[in-house]
Amino acid sequence: KTGNWTKWLPKNGKSRSAKKRRSKWQHWLLATIVLFYLLSIGMHYGQQQLPNHEENFSQFISQIKAGKVKGAIIYDNYLKVQLNDGQTYLVNREPGISFVETLKDSGVDPAGVNIQFDNQNWNKIIGNLLGTVFPLILTIGIFYYFFKQAGRAQSSIFAFTKSRAKFFVKGRQDTTFKDVAGLEETKKELREVVDFLRNPHKYRKLGARTPKGVLLVGPSGVGKTLLARAVAGEAKVPFLSMAGSEFMEMLVGVGASRVRDLFKTAKKSAPSIIFIDEIDAIGRARGVGSFGGGQGERDQTLNQILVEMDGFEANARVVVIAATNRGDLLDPALLRPGRFDRRIVLTLPDLQEREAILKIHARGKPFIQQVSWRKLAQRTVGFSGADLENMLNEAAILSARRGKDKIGGGELEEAALKVKLGPAKKRAFSQKDKEITAYHESGHALVTWHLPDMDPVQKISIVSRGLALGFTLIPPSRDRPHLTKKYLNEQIIALLGGRAAEELKFKQMTTGAASDIQEATKIARRMVIEYGMSRLGPLNLGPQIDMDQWGRGLVTPRELSPDMQAKVDKEVQQIINYGYRQAQNILRRHPKQLDTIAQALVKKETLERDEFEKLLKSKSKDRD
Repeated sequence: KTGNWTKWLPKNGKSRSAKKRRSKWQHWLLATIVLFYLLSIGMHYGQQQLPNHEENFSQFISQIKAGKVKGAIIYDNYLKVQLNDGQTYLVNREPGISFVETLKDSGVDPAGVNIQFDNQNWNKIIGNLLGTVFPLILTIGIFYYFFKQAGRAQSSIFAFTKSRAKFFVKGRQDTTFKDVAGLEETKKELREVVDFLRNPHKYRKLGARTPKGVLLVGPSGVGKTLLARAVAGEAKVPFLSMAGSEFMEMLVGVGASRVRDLFKTAKKSAPSIIFIDEIDAIGRARGVGSFGGGQGERDQTLNQILVEMDGFEANARVVVIAATNRGDLLDPALLRPGRFDRRIVLTLPDLQEREAILKIHARGKPFIQQVSWRKLAQRTVGFSGADLENMLNEAAILSARRGKDKIGGGELEEAALKVKLGPAKKRAFSQKDKEITAYHESGHALVTWHLPDMDPVQKISIVSRGLALGFTLIPPSRDRPHLTKKYLNEQIIALLGGRAAEELKFKQMTTGAASDIQEATKIARRMVIEYGMSRLGPLNLGPQIDMDQWGRGLVTPRELSPDMQAKVDKEVQQIINYGYRQAQNILRRHPKQLDTIAQALVKKETLERDEFEKLLKSKSKDRD
């Protein structure tokens, strides 16, 4: 059952092109009619023009009697006379009076005159009709056409408030849970929703009702939309997909009207699934954010969603699945039981899930046998499912560009760097700039090497990528659900190793450390105001979202006294200064190692992990 949506669905894939052809045909027909009308007017008035030379009827009789007339053609209101010498002239006659009888009355034998009658009377009749009746018909047709267009415009105004959801009928959605790697706990929750839609009587006899809403919360690229499509594919029910921003328009009330139309269509097609992507665009807590006209329209749209979800009948069998990156911004009324009954939090995939995701997206792509999905999954800590798919696609493109028939490890490594850091750029560096960049990146790598809790350095390069002049790649070797204070401090020390190396070698500072300093300061500030990892104690000093007595979310910035704010800034400064001193001490103890790495970078531009470790002899020998 698709309700009124069937008239919008393509029929054999030709409806849209057929409309275009019909529109072109109508334009050509209108142009042809107008041209034909103009030509007919010209023909009509052209036939009414008479030659200038005329004779009276008595002179015509005299010439007949004198034997000068060769013949005559009789028209409605005149005669065309041709003389023996080739000359012609016109003679007026009264229509309706027999010309033959007139000749007899004048004493002329009609048999002695070659008389012909006009055989173009029908053309004249048609010309007269085209010149008189047809303009009236054309005028009526033009008025009808414009009235019809006005009716269409009026109907399009009403269609403006209709839902613009993409509608997938039963059987057209072929994505299932087999296409979703990992997320076993999430799929278990959603399988119950599928079973509700397939076998509602099994639950209804025990008094259970269909879950009205499932909220998927998680960062971008973790598979929220894919999971919603998989639920529709498993349940084999119609699937209506719409983004939250598509409800919002300039006109007030349009969003609420589209919500009504969306839910009305879903009920007609029940059992069905409604998927609203980025629901935070319309479901933000009322009272948070701007208070202009857009806020009023958003509130009306949200209110209509709340009403529609509460208005479901017990056996409606319509499930709403919504996705958002910011679940903390949603209105409390939207999250209460009876609306979004289930809230599922999705996170970045772990090691096993990344390996499974890579194997799914590797289908249909030829790889060399030496590719280890386990090692590649370990190499891509922090990648989302979308990142992994994009990485494999970029590797396939790079292999084709290089003329290879299979994807190798080199292409996969380059694709991983491109996804995270951007494509490599060749910039015309001076020798001095190249040396500064080499010592900067060598400082990061060497400091990281001598920090016990830091992950190993995988790659060092002075090849520019994105906005960075060079990079030191230190991917996490494992998933870290907990970050210790020691690990965060070592991250700050490693980040400041580039600035410390520049100052140690060149006795000056450059702007190349700006992003490092920004990231180090962000970590230090979060340690103080969020994690409670400072001498100020376990205090949360950041902004909070509170709920008032009406259940509205209110963002309240933390009001710190000038004295407390000064203490926060002092703690952040002490953490940063401590990290910088530690980085300087490490580099001062190993100046030869710093020079060795930097000189190798200037020469080769890129060092892999094994090359870097070989330059430093062995990790156990030189580590403090």
